[in-house]
Amino acid sequence: MKALIVSDTHGMNDNLIKVIKKVGPVDLLIHAGDAHGAEDIMREMAGCGVKVVLGNNDFSYDLKYEEEFDFDGYHVLLTHGHKYSVYYGTDRLFYIGKERGADIVIYGHTHVPSLEYDNDFHMWCVNPGSLSLPRQEGRKPSYAIMETDRQGEVHFTINYL
Repeated sequence: MKALIVSDTHGMNDNLIKVIKKVGPVDLLIHAGDAHGAEDIMREMAGCGVKVVLGNNDFSYDLKYEEEFDFDGYHVLLTHGHKYSVYYGTDRLFYIGKERGADIVIYGHTHVPSLEYDNDFHMWCVNPGSLSLPRQEGRKPSYAIMETDRQGEVHFTINYL
């Protein structure tokens, strides 16, 4: 299975549209918040299931702060991250993920891509960065791909436009 993970598009959807076209068919499109109403565009273009959570700048949208779902045998916790102080690290995300039985925590908010695996928790923490307002060195718009291989192992890549 293959999922496209994005975050922090803030209503500037040109790069989101480019990435959906570039990545091609996926089984799931995941947006980690601050989508600013991009849900309809994602549902129309992706042709697959869409998971979106409320970001700190999503003000009048009918979305949840967190979603939990399964992806090819992995339990995923999706959150924007602003309620877990992610600017100061991911420790709180790993702990809340453990409480919820997550194998993978996906978050946004920092606009900086990150892939972390914690050997003690046996858990991934994934931030795709931002497609619209990147903050990492070089400021390239970024997104992540989550895929499972034939053996059922999950793999992640951070990609740049």
